[in-house]
Amino acid sequence: MHSIPDDVDASTYRFIIVSAKRARQLQNGQRSLLPATNKKPTTLAMEETRRGLVPYTDLTQEEALLAAQERLAAAE
Repeated sequence: MHSIPDDVDASTYRFIIVSAKRARQLQNGQRSLLPATNKKPTTLAMEETRRGLVPYTDLTQEEALLAAQERLAAAE
């Protein structure tokens, strides 16, 4: 049984969304990043995401960083 990672920086919701999108890619024919011991796309996607093999961008963190940079630039 695969478990959802217990990472303080990553949310469970993000893990599920990234895994679901990766599973859809696998269902549409994209190759797995791991040796396919299990043919189920959802299981493969969860394992790839848990291992950090699926790149993603957290837009909320990027937006917060840009806003902070803009505040610093405005203060100068």
